[in-house]
Amino acid sequence: MSAALPPFAQPQETDGALELLHLSTVPGPHTDAGAEEPCLRADAARNRARLLEAAARLVAEHGAAALTMEAVAAAASVGKGTVFRRFGDRTGLLLALLDHSERKFQAALLHGPPPLGPGAPAADRLRAFGGAMLRRCTEDLALQLAAEPSADRRYTVAPRRFLRGHVALLLRQAVPDADCELLSQMLMAPLDAPLVHHLTTQCGMPVDRLEAGWNDLVTRVTGAPATPPGI
Repeated sequence: MSAALPPFAQPQETDGALELLHLSTVPGPHTDAGAEEPCLRADAARNRARLLEAAARLVAEHGAAALTMEAVAAAASVGKGTVFRRFGDRTGLLLALLDHSERKFQAALLHGPPPLGPGAPAADRLRAFGGAMLRRCTEDLALQLAAEPSADRRYTVAPRRFLRGHVALLLRQAVPDADCELLSQMLMAPLDAPLVHHLTTQCGMPVDRLEAGWNDLVTRVTGAPATPPGI
């Protein structure tokens, strides 16, 4: 995984300036810090897949709260140290479980069809981004909450930086005279898993209402109404 994002693109640049970032950040015993997953030795890759299968089974059967390093080791019939060496800690394990959906989501932002992907006005892409983030968050809410980084890491983990950089890039296109660095941080706040959990579970708000609120926020920030379908 890249250690940092490349410099933010200027308004006229394309989304290709943002590189795909993956969640898995803990190098295993057969990798170095710069190695990608395909470079794992075949046996190490198989062992990692077996551990993730055991972890996914535990989450499916008992919920994210039951996912511990000890439980995964027992389910996969390996020593606890093997799980720690592969994933670092429980957060690393949870992030690895979310890695597949994260990769697909990032790829859709960079290369997928509009309006989520390139080819639509920036404001429409922001609307699509928020809606997709909210739906993805609610689908994996238990895992998203369990994988929340500690307060000192929440805004610096690579996936968060990638997504914020994407929002900042679109803001530069939609409102180039705004403080897009700060505004991108503020716009990301309504999409955080803890707030989505509070609004949907504790306040009983449907996801459709959150999406409508996001779309209204984008319109107010950018001043651009949604493009009618078919245009």
